[in-house]
Amino acid sequence: MSRPRKWRRVCCLPRNTGLIPVCEQSTSEPVVMTIEEFETIRLMDLENLTQEACAERMNVARTTVQAIYHAARGKLADALVNAKVLKIEGGDYEVCQERLGVCGGCQYCHCCQRANPPQAFDESATG
Repeated sequence: MSRPRKWRRVCCLPRNTGLIPVCEQSTSEPVVMTIEEFETIRLMDLENLTQEACAERMNVARTTVQAIYHAARGKLADALVNAKVLKIEGGDYEVCQERLGVCGGCQYCHCCQRANPPQAFDESATG
């Protein structure tokens, strides 16, 4: 009996759940990227986080993030190079609780950062 999968924490669901190539209509099967694969791309490539920081935000081990990221990059490459439809759906994830109004304003989630922006530094207070 295998161990149950650990839920991966994601900040928010993607606003866009897929991409369609501009060129001729693709007749091949679409490439399906999971929500947690999308999150690793967002965190590591867009926010420039390390694997360790990404793993901490997603509440998983660094090696798990590495495997998820590797799979996500392969899927992106397949969709881009072979002009395939990319769908973003499914996976083993939980969305940040701030969206449900029960998050304590965690330090990692950009949803929470928007809801609870860091205090601005006041130079006049330093004398």
